[in-house]
Amino acid sequence: MSILYVSPHPDAFPSLRALIAARYGEAGEGPGWGGAHPRICLQPPPTSRAPFPPPRLPALEQGPGGLWVWGATAVAQLLWPAGLGGPGGSRAAVLVQQWVSYADTELIPAACGATLPALGLRTSTQDPQAALGALGRALSPLEEWLRLHTYLAGEAPTLADLAAVTALLLPFRYVLDPSARRIWGNVTRWFITCVQQPEFRAVLGEVVLYSGARPLSQQPGPEVLVPPKTATQLKKEAKKREKLEKFQQKQKTQQQQPPPAEKKPKPEKRGKRDPGVITYDLPTPAGEKKDVSGTMPDSYSPQYVEAAWYPWWEQQGFFKPEYGRSSVSAPNPRGIFMMCIPPPNVTGSLHLGHALTNAIQDSLTRWHRMRGETTLWNPGCDHAGIATQVVVEKKLWREQGLSRHQLGREAFLQEVWKWKEEKGDRIYHQLKKLGSSLDWNRACFTMDPKLSTAVTEAFVRLHEEGVIYRSTRLVNWSCTLNSAISDIEVDKKELTGRTLLSVPGYKEKVEFGVLVSFAYKIQGSDSDEEVVVATTRIETMLGDVAVAVHPKDPRYQNLKGRSVIHPFLSRSLPIVFDDFVDMEFGTGAVKITPAHDQNDYEVGQRHGLEAVSIMDSRGALVNVPPPFLGLPRFEARKAVLAALKERGLFRGVEDNPMVVPLCNRSKDVVEPLLRPQWYVRCGEMAQAASAAVTRGDLRILPEAHQRTWHTWMDNIRDWCISRQLWWGHRIPAYFVTVSDPAVPPGEDPDERYWMSGRSEAEAREKAAKEFGVSPDKISLQQDEDVLDTWFSSGLFPFSIFGWPNQSEDLSVFYPGTLLETGHDILFFWVARMVMLGLKLTGKLPFREVYLHAIVRDAHGRKMSKSLGNVIDPLDVIHGVSLQGLHDQLLSSNLDPSEVEKAKEGQKADFPAGIPECGTDALRFGLCAYTSQGRDINLDVNRILGYRHFCNKLWNATKFALRGLGKGFVPSPTSKPGGHESLVDRWIRSRLTEAVRLSNQGFQAYDFSAVTTAQYSFWLYELCDVYLECLKPVLNGVDQVVAECARQTLYTCLDVGLRLLSPFMPFVTEELFQRLPRRTPQAPPSLCITPYPEPSECSWKDPDAEAAMELALSITRAVRSLRADYNLTRIRPDCFLEVADEATGALASAVSGYVQALASAGVVAVLALGAPVPQGCAVALASDRCSVHLQLQGLVDPARELGKLQAKRSEAQRQAQRLRERRAASGYPSKVPLDVQEADRTKLQQTEAELRKVDEAIALFQKML
Repeated sequence: MSILYVSPHPDAFPSLRALIAARYGEAGEGPGWGGAHPRICLQPPPTSRAPFPPPRLPALEQGPGGLWVWGATAVAQLLWPAGLGGPGGSRAAVLVQQWVSYADTELIPAACGATLPALGLRTSTQDPQAALGALGRALSPLEEWLRLHTYLAGEAPTLADLAAVTALLLPFRYVLDPSARRIWGNVTRWFITCVQQPEFRAVLGEVVLYSGARPLSQQPGPEVLVPPKTATQLKKEAKKREKLEKFQQKQKTQQQQPPPAEKKPKPEKRGKRDPGVITYDLPTPAGEKKDVSGTMPDSYSPQYVEAAWYPWWEQQGFFKPEYGRSSVSAPNPRGIFMMCIPPPNVTGSLHLGHALTNAIQDSLTRWHRMRGETTLWNPGCDHAGIATQVVVEKKLWREQGLSRHQLGREAFLQEVWKWKEEKGDRIYHQLKKLGSSLDWNRACFTMDPKLSTAVTEAFVRLHEEGVIYRSTRLVNWSCTLNSAISDIEVDKKELTGRTLLSVPGYKEKVEFGVLVSFAYKIQGSDSDEEVVVATTRIETMLGDVAVAVHPKDPRYQNLKGRSVIHPFLSRSLPIVFDDFVDMEFGTGAVKITPAHDQNDYEVGQRHGLEAVSIMDSRGALVNVPPPFLGLPRFEARKAVLAALKERGLFRGVEDNPMVVPLCNRSKDVVEPLLRPQWYVRCGEMAQAASAAVTRGDLRILPEAHQRTWHTWMDNIRDWCISRQLWWGHRIPAYFVTVSDPAVPPGEDPDERYWMSGRSEAEAREKAAKEFGVSPDKISLQQDEDVLDTWFSSGLFPFSIFGWPNQSEDLSVFYPGTLLETGHDILFFWVARMVMLGLKLTGKLPFREVYLHAIVRDAHGRKMSKSLGNVIDPLDVIHGVSLQGLHDQLLSSNLDPSEVEKAKEGQKADFPAGIPECGTDALRFGLCAYTSQGRDINLDVNRILGYRHFCNKLWNATKFALRGLGKGFVPSPTSKPGGHESLVDRWIRSRLTEAVRLSNQGFQAYDFSAVTTAQYSFWLYELCDVYLECLKPVLNGVDQVVAECARQTLYTCLDVGLRLLSPFMPFVTEELFQRLPRRTPQAPPSLCITPYPEPSECSWKDPDAEAAMELALSITRAVRSLRADYNLTRIRPDCFLEVADEATGALASAVSGYVQALASAGVVAVLALGAPVPQGCAVALASDRCSVHLQLQGLVDPARELGKLQAKRSEAQRQAQRLRERRAASGYPSKVPLDVQEADRTKLQQTEAELRKVDEAIALFQKML
């Protein structure tokens, strides 16, 4: 048995690091040595078993007498090998190791240095401000990295996050007050996200952040030792005290002198003027083109950029498939792209799920449109039966004091239509705000006559074929709504035990999460023999018709053929034997209530038991004796319990974890009730849908969802499509009454007495034919119920084109190309569209299904109003204050206690509110987050990072336009002119790669790859490199080279903006309209300009890329040296030592670029074998080139030597530890290969660092 020795002190962060790693190891692949999980021991190892010298905690002993591993880094890696992020040597693993090393060498010393003085664990002479400054410098790289990343490496916590978070536990607990945390906002957000992960919480509990008030006493823990001071330290302290005394004496002298004459205040320096919010104020009538003839504002402003473009796009018809062609059916060699929007609820407003869906769908639509395909993205809106009816009923009661029943069906429906006309297009306006390029002329509403006709036709056809039938079965019933509801409208609330819940219609909260046991007496028993059963719904015992036990349960074999006596009813209940009973649960005996439980219903069907309904549609008890008759169900719960106790049949109550089904519309507890309803027979249709995927006719992406698809289809149940509402498609079925004594009257469950029809007249003709009478003897009563909303949504892909009638749109755009939606409605909507499409049209409704992830908050939690983490996309676009977020809660339907909890959540996540990010940044950020198969933990700070990216685009284009000049005329094509410089060829080559990756990513639905390629090109290649190299060229005397550079620069802007356009339509249109055109025939808008394709941009140049890679490697080396020696304001000379003439020639060719990019002085290539000038620091640019930076006269050699010697001592200690670990007995056989490889790599890195330090020491010794 392996043993993990850790410190019991709550602040011993190295031990906490090991314990959290152990938690992750338990949840994942297990510990790295492949054995059992270790036992935790809260003390040092016994001296008899510990190695010498004694190991530092944490320490891990792999079995008695086995290998010892100590130190937080090694132990954590061994306990959680998956935390490396990938196999040793992979890019992910290297990144993790780099951050772990940074945490060990930079964060821990800085964190301890800042925290321990605050806790009184270091001498008071240590400067706390200096320590805090050191901590700030250590946090800076973290803050910058986390600006665009949720975690340090990848999309989930790794060893890197574990090392850094535990290193920062002390500062966050004792030093970093709220104002400091606001400064380090990204680090704070990341820290909170990590410590709220289950594995962290299991070890750390609730991490309380420092509030600014420290407890009166902070006692050092057992692991915090204050070593005795050396003579040198005491001498330094004496000098500091002497200086302090002199300073205090000087201050006292100055205070005793008369005050000097008052000086005139100096005028304040003029700083940069805050431009405030920049808006577009030029008068532009709606639909007219925006005026971009003026000067570009100084900086990017979403409000300025996004103004006026959308109405112009819509007015010009750019979003219509007919644009630029005679008709939609005109042949197009580029093909057709058709996609319909998942119709949002008419009652709804945008949430981030909508924003993600529309960002992805619009990006795809714009990409296909720019490729020249006949493109249609069809909008629509769902009538949302339950949601809309609830909204209008509340409005009616609030304004007129009337219920819908008082108003009547027809008048109520008029009120709903009136509300729809007033409020129903709100979500369309929000979609336009998101830039969605939908063809609004084809917008459909599921209650429109065209779609209603399709619904009626579908029902009648399926009923005539026997696919739709009527049956009395258990359904999900909302007593508040007085209607059946679908599975997707049921929320499952998990309870761990006894819980009081608020239920609509009840003043007091109702108890759930308990198991009540009671006894049924055996009928005819002379003794007091009984059977004890248990239930979570004691009120349903009034509907019991049997008691069930397992056939093999030896306790009840003597009760075969016996019955029990119901204490409140005049009936006995048979004891039945059924395999479904779990002998281990409770007493092994189960009460059977077929009318109110699905499992019991199935038992009842198998044993021919009567189903006795004891609740009406409002939840009041029926078919029961007094005093229970008429009681509301949860009042009856208390009454039944009291009656059982009175009769001595109560046997106990205990906590019971359970799931309570709640209606997500009314928040009522859902009851299973027996009701006659209409059902769709799904078996054959499901088989056809499953086979379509198996054959490859229908592709579901990511492919991981295909297993879910087949599982659902193989286990599908018939679909209840009746809803007891007034708003919706009234079921076109009629109950028949025949005025003929020869025909007996029918009953509801008898299908023969139900006729469907496209009209009442058609149903009458059918009935007359069925019963052999004349039509005048037929009376019809249409079903009062309406169809499930998902039924009309399932017809959406073809009903929007006028099916069953033929039309041009139906022939051209059906079947569609793609269905894109969230994976949470794969069954509820996607599967039903496929089944109904195949059944009614004989065709699949689309060829591909792409399912995106679900949006969660930055901590991985589901979006919930009660948590305060629901984000309105418009708040991200426009920005909102913290108070504004609080105000939104007040207008919600949350309880006051939930409002306070939500406010705390908002305050924690958005202490300064949500900054204005703009539509483009939101769209780009959501698509950048999209990684196939994963949920999205959305961090608004990352969206803000993409607003900064927009600003970078703005400034880059502004600089470029200035560089091009007013008289610039772009060449008719983008082909190179033949006089391009090395950097021109390089940027064209990189642009070619961005074009390739963008098209490849769109084709594969890999949006993260597309956004990464485009972001990298614009930021890291065009802005950081090419524009910097261009500045001296544009100001130079060689006009031929300058003109080539201008043409290349224009090509980069032109192609780069077209690449970005699908994701960022507003800012790219704004910038594109300010560029000159290559030809007068160019399209008027960027959104219909051809998308760059590899055939157009084929400028791959490996030689140029190799040369510029050398330049960039040299630049990185120079920048690194300048940072090491703090030469930020000096342009030191640089000497390049090369290994061969070819490298020398290449280095000479790029020396000018290095000078511009690295802010160096002279950049000279040394001749082969030539000595390096004295006083240079060295760094490797590549294996063929070393960089020597001139330091002579620029740094203090003595000071640098002191720093280097300390660094050398630490590196030597680290290397020695690694050598001893690798030399330990059993290491090659017991330590996993990937851990051995990591150790070997770490040792190589440490030894290389030692060599580098030794070289630097030798350098500075020569400079003394």
